[in-house]
Amino acid sequence: MLQISENETSGLDKIRLTILGATGSIGSNVVDLVQRNPERFEVAALVSGSNVAKLAETARAVGASFAVVSRDELHDDLREALAGSGIRCGAGEQAVLEAASIPCDMTVGAIVGAAGLKPTMQALKSSTAVSLANKECLVCAGELFMREVNRLGRTLLPMDSEHSAIFQLFETANAAQVEKIILTASGGPFRESSIDELRSATPAQALKHPNWSMGSRITIDSATMMNKGFEVIEAFHLFPVDADQLDVLVHPQSVVHGLVQYSDGSLLAQMGAPDMRTPIAHCLAWPKRMETPVEKLDLAQIAQLTFEVPDLNRFPALRLSKEALQEGGAAPTVLNAADEVAVAAFLSKKIGFMDIPTAVEATLDKMRESGPKASFSSVEDVLDVDGRARALCEEWIAAR
Repeated sequence: MLQISENETSGLDKIRLTILGATGSIGSNVVDLVQRNPERFEVAALVSGSNVAKLAETARAVGASFAVVSRDELHDDLREALAGSGIRCGAGEQAVLEAASIPCDMTVGAIVGAAGLKPTMQALKSSTAVSLANKECLVCAGELFMREVNRLGRTLLPMDSEHSAIFQLFETANAAQVEKIILTASGGPFRESSIDELRSATPAQALKHPNWSMGSRITIDSATMMNKGFEVIEAFHLFPVDADQLDVLVHPQSVVHGLVQYSDGSLLAQMGAPDMRTPIAHCLAWPKRMETPVEKLDLAQIAQLTFEVPDLNRFPALRLSKEALQEGGAAPTVLNAADEVAVAAFLSKKIGFMDIPTAVEATLDKMRESGPKASFSSVEDVLDVDGRARALCEEWIAAR
């Protein structure tokens, strides 16, 4: 479960911060808050995948000491973009790990995909607190990651809006009285679509999320509800509950982000505008609070909040996620790897929208036949299963 303890970030000195995934959707929002509060933060390092121009601009804007691009071949481009700034630069996997190794008060883990696993694990060794936005750390390697969190005694702060909501509602001292954790889902762009409409859905339609502005993969995962399934798996590792105590409700207004049901009949809810800067600010300022430019809720204006049970026939990805959680072992790792491949294939129009969960289920079945590892002792074990699952999913797609 989460380590929840006071740490260096609660002091009056500037918070020394590293941002892994600084130019993505989450990273950009982190940077926005940092720039609005320059007296509170000192940026040690920024890491980006390939967006050299934005990385260099951001590094200059926040006065970062070190800027890293993950692709080796972009080193010269980054060096040129930072010329005269005095900012040290690097490129490639080793440079990413070096950035993650810098002693910090807090590291934001927001690198998308399995590529974020190694650097975020590395950050646990050097950072007092890790604010986690990378799903793969808990979906692919939950037991391994949380074992390291507990061994090192680090503070782990969830940055996803749903897990941030539960973090704020979950009374650790009364954990035994928690009956249920409920994560909410917007339902995405296809909440009211028929199965026939889902079969013919295009990438452009799937990328039109009604409430949130996110990266392409997470937006498609929201449309299939696979993302909500991933969040169920994450919640299992973050909070001391059993798998059958985790539930999902579709809530199209995206105002209630999470609920906790207690044995005395109390149902606690965390609410806020659908703006990622709220949960990000909660992490950056924890255990205090900080001002944000987020629009404040006017419940009288909203007037009505609605909730629905998710339809597992139209959105089988949620069912697959729950089954993978119950199965445990390598199943969630396979689930994530296959989904990433299938989503990429859908975005490139190689498969249809409803083929995404079909491809994932086929990959899970194939991996069971080959006998994946039941548990992981290292990141390399995780990446081995991840690689094999990706290859099997790609084979399934190629055979279509």
